[in-house]
Amino acid sequence: MRKVRIVSLICALALIFSLLCSCTSDNKGAHKLSPENGKNVITANNPLMWSDVPDPDIIRVEDTYYMVSTTMFFTPGVPIMKSTDLVTWELIGYVYDILEKDMKTDLYGDNHAYSQGSWAASIRYHDGMFYVLFCAWDQGKTYIYKTKDIENPDWERIVFEQVFHDASLFFDDDGTPYIISGVGDVWITELEKDCSKKKAGGVDQKLLNTGIVDGLGGAEGAHFYKIDGTYYLTMISYATAEPGIARCELCFKSDKLLGKYEGKKVLCDSMGYYGNGVAQGGIVDTPEGDWYALLFQDHGSVGRVPVLQPVTWENGWPMMGENGKAVKTVDVLSDKSEWKETTLMANDEFDYAENKLSVYWQFNHNPDNDNWSVTDRPGWYRITTSRVDKDMFHARNSLTQRVEGPSSTTEVLLDASGLKAGDYAGICAFQTNAGFVGVRADDSGKKYVYFAKQNRKEGSFEIVNEDELTADSICLKIEYEFSTVDENGNISTEDKAKFYYSLDGENWVKLSKGFAMNYDLDLFTGYRTALYCYSTKEAGGHADFDYYHVTKAEY
Repeated sequence: MRKVRIVSLICALALIFSLLCSCTSDNKGAHKLSPENGKNVITANNPLMWSDVPDPDIIRVEDTYYMVSTTMFFTPGVPIMKSTDLVTWELIGYVYDILEKDMKTDLYGDNHAYSQGSWAASIRYHDGMFYVLFCAWDQGKTYIYKTKDIENPDWERIVFEQVFHDASLFFDDDGTPYIISGVGDVWITELEKDCSKKKAGGVDQKLLNTGIVDGLGGAEGAHFYKIDGTYYLTMISYATAEPGIARCELCFKSDKLLGKYEGKKVLCDSMGYYGNGVAQGGIVDTPEGDWYALLFQDHGSVGRVPVLQPVTWENGWPMMGENGKAVKTVDVLSDKSEWKETTLMANDEFDYAENKLSVYWQFNHNPDNDNWSVTDRPGWYRITTSRVDKDMFHARNSLTQRVEGPSSTTEVLLDASGLKAGDYAGICAFQTNAGFVGVRADDSGKKYVYFAKQNRKEGSFEIVNEDELTADSICLKIEYEFSTVDENGNISTEDKAKFYYSLDGENWVKLSKGFAMNYDLDLFTGYRTALYCYSTKEAGGHADFDYYHVTKAEY
């Protein structure tokens, strides 16, 4: 009898041990964090950045995380950010200065790359090399850039003469690289080991159709991984079949690369914001073994904002958020004592010893480098017109920065003394539905400070209000306010902007009663402030901007 009891006790202990091991492996990254290894538990708010950072992808190399995102037609392109804790980020550079030079990228005539340019970059690290892959629809091409040092890069560029839509680069255990891409039908394409080209006779076939999850066949935005021997693909679905939710995050997995995949929704929640689901992005583990997903959410006219969600593994599935809901605050381990929100807006006095700009600036399309300068008049950003253009959407050397929520302001000092008859210069709330505050010179050379609005698709340019300007210099300001929805579903404001000028920098005159901003896929980017100058009658005029000052409300 005693032997039976001992055997029973041993079996019971073995069962308990087995269950404990099963729970541990099944729920890795459960996010019950506690301080360790000299790190603190800090809490960050979502969105991590209330700014346009769409289609994020992320990797970790040792204890540093790197993120890439989409900026489309702006140059330089494909921004790179780094972090040591996933919630505080630093913009460190771009993958390219100029992607291509042609009629579209140089804004010649009515040619343009609006809503196109670089899409949905994928970043990977393999065998000591960083890789970034993305497509460009205006070029009908896909690009891979690779470098050994991403913080001081010497990029090698590889071009594929086809579009791999919203693709993910993936290296299998034997080092074989693949591109996984597509909408609805997902394809896998094998590359040569150095990624220089498609492998002749290699794998190039349909991998799966995303409709295996509730018939949601239109998913896109591939992110592909191999984790603990299992292949995983995460994607965004716009056909959610979820009442009130505009998009969901799906996951597919298989024990074999080319095997049969099963699928599941791993997050379908909007955090209470207009039904805009949190989805599309990369997953990553921490050195401590916790897992997170860096996704985005459409957030009105400010654009698509990055959102960090905890990942808990349940029966082999990376379930995002908590209990099926996207979380508004997220805990991470950090060497910092508290979270400080990342901002992608920055003041600039334009005091540069050579003709270059800070990392926060991007041009609208390719710049004309012979006709902008911060050294012609030291301490000023100068745009000189080299041709006649009909509006700002066609003008070159318009310089942009993101704007941020929940509210922010942009202020510049403009010297308009160099404007010729028919010239326009100032700052713009830049999207398809654009608002302008600036100075124009009429046919006689008389100058006016004006507020105007224009819709790029309609082509109309309407001066709504203006005052005669007798001084050479004038301060211009835009106030941005973006919508928020509280936990009870109450809308605090609508997306709007207001436009002002001042002759002394202290007393401001409002030129607009309120300008409604709205996000439009015609540009596919969030609102930015753009510094512009263009000529409608004769080239050769110029505008000088003395400073660029920003403020941002905390949230």
